[in-house]
Amino acid sequence: MLPMSTVVVSSGVMSRFVYKLLHSVNQTCSVCRRISLAAVRNAESESQEGSPARTVLVEKDSHITLIGLNREQQRNSIDANTAEQLTEAISQFEADDTSPVGVLYGIGGSFCAGYDLEELEAEAQRGSLNFLLRHEGSVGPTRRHLRKPLVCGISGFCVAGGLELALMCDLRVMEDTAVLGFFNRRLGVPLSDGGTVRLAAAVGYSNALEIIATGRRIYSKEARRMGLVNRVVATGTALGQAVNLAFSIAKFPMASLMHDRNAVLENANAYNKPGFHVASYNEIMNVTSAMITDMQEGVKRFKNSEIKGPKTDSWSIKEKTIPDWEKAEIEIEKQKQNT
Repeated sequence: MLPMSTVVVSSGVMSRFVYKLLHSVNQTCSVCRRISLAAVRNAESESQEGSPARTVLVEKDSHITLIGLNREQQRNSIDANTAEQLTEAISQFEADDTSPVGVLYGIGGSFCAGYDLEELEAEAQRGSLNFLLRHEGSVGPTRRHLRKPLVCGISGFCVAGGLELALMCDLRVMEDTAVLGFFNRRLGVPLSDGGTVRLAAAVGYSNALEIIATGRRIYSKEARRMGLVNRVVATGTALGQAVNLAFSIAKFPMASLMHDRNAVLENANAYNKPGFHVASYNEIMNVTSAMITDMQEGVKRFKNSEIKGPKTDSWSIKEKTIPDWEKAEIEIEKQKQNT
């Protein structure tokens, strides 16, 4: 594990306090990153009383920038404040000449559950779709190509606008128990953050249309097979593995790497820049006022299901079950390895 330095505390006294606290932790410990994040989170809450909550935390692991979504109680869903902070954090990362690669992840067990339900309900009651029309995107800077590589560490739920955030990243590392999907289909909320464009480019027209139309769950094995994610890793290791992947990229000469990356963005099907911007514009501008009624009814249905008990297992992650025949095969493989 490379040494970690914090970049998010503005107060001089608080910075020294956080610095000493973070560097008192054994940097080789497997829980070091969680402790560091907690220290930064507490320091920020103490030093920024009266200001909007810091729901996006930024730190550095050597020259890799780590950007963490920090609304754990809301499964890291994105409200207007968080979307603004995320856009600012990514813009600062892009402007940082000392950091060639970044990692985006969720704190507390889930990557991102999409747009915040309370804000969504308030917008629907107002009869407004303005939150979808933010210049760079409703959940972050999703309507443009990022100027630097960003690796996504996916844990728990990565659904709705959260999946669109993951698709914004160059590479995706997914835990084996994580869940992907456009659950917004159940609420009548359209995709508005480049999801229709990037998903089709990643997995092909037929797969993309089926995933979007059904709003179903996508598990890790299928996601890896269709190219929706790049790597599948053990539960609890997405952040560490995403950082490792970022380091494996950052070690190369960046001028030629960025040339090749940008050439892919320019030339690969829907990812070429003129086509991408036109497609993203069409995606959001074809949203109609009729969808507001669907959103209002969808939010009511969801809230009623929360009160009465959910009628589906949308928000539960089940343990992986292994059939008896597969257990037998595993035992045979173990015996072969021991002989």
